[in-house]
Amino acid sequence: MQKDSGDIYQQYRNLAGKKVSFIIFLFFILLGVALIAISVGASSMSPLDSLAALFTDSGTAHAIVWKLRLPRIVMAILVGSGLGFAGTIFQAVLRNPLASPYTLGIASGAGFGAVVAIVFGAGFSAEYLIAGNAFFFALLTSFLILGISGQRSSTTETMILAGIAVMFFFSSLSSLFQYMGSMEQVHEIVFWFFGSLSKAGWKEIGMTADMVLLPSTFLLKLSWDFNLLSAGDESAKAVGVNVKGVRLTGIILASLITAGVICFTGVIGFIGLVSPHISRMIIGGDHRFLLPASALVGAVIVLAADTAGRTIWAPQIIPIGIVTSFIGVPFFFYLLIKRTKEYW
Repeated sequence: MQKDSGDIYQQYRNLAGKKVSFIIFLFFILLGVALIAISVGASSMSPLDSLAALFTDSGTAHAIVWKLRLPRIVMAILVGSGLGFAGTIFQAVLRNPLASPYTLGIASGAGFGAVVAIVFGAGFSAEYLIAGNAFFFALLTSFLILGISGQRSSTTETMILAGIAVMFFFSSLSSLFQYMGSMEQVHEIVFWFFGSLSKAGWKEIGMTADMVLLPSTFLLKLSWDFNLLSAGDESAKAVGVNVKGVRLTGIILASLITAGVICFTGVIGFIGLVSPHISRMIIGGDHRFLLPASALVGAVIVLAADTAGRTIWAPQIIPIGIVTSFIGVPFFFYLLIKRTKEYW
């Protein structure tokens, strides 16, 4: 019996080691993509020159790296990791493989907030008004979904259906305001819905980092609760998990992360859906490993997509939301066609 227990423990350690190795591998992949991203652009530099420019305090290369490329890279990492992390939380608490900030209507709510600010915000500081309004409506949407679902004992199916209804409602309102807006406003609205990292600055990065890292740190402490939720509400309650409290906390904090990301970058689709599934298929559903892995996968995808968007059609920049949609749509159809439960 002791030998069997020792074998099981050793197998567990080996499996955990493989998962940690995958996370470390993703981290180095992210560093490699970041090195490529900092080196390519309208003014190409070698990786060594780019690294050297990071540690100089003057010159054209220093200005290009610190004022143009590095902010985009850091924001891309925050955006990708935040959306990947939030998508994993939504799928965990709702136990639905298609749950994401978009199917729950949170992104549509943020988009409507941005549209309202663009159409009616003349005379104000446009950039921060749009960001603040998008943030407010993203959180408002999450509370609206919780309120609607609470009318019928707050089942996960009700939340998903409520999110879809809210998504179509805000999308319709956004389309109506686009129809009413001027050509200049419509252009800005369309550009915002495409998603972009071009306005990323160090101040915006600081605020986004706070809204991504602080909730993520707290949610990581609930990893075991998310694992138990995957076995079903009754099983989780049987071992002492406050199912309703964990679900409520997860949705609110994941919504905060999503709102903090979207408000400065616009709509960047499918990352919250794709990243958790890629990670889950490789390392399984243990959220102690799945959450950081999904965050890193999301960061790699967003950074690679932004780098591709800057270079494929240079000097024109393809909005990052378009590039990520090209990645996410085929994967979404793959999930619909081949809905195996081997990794769920």
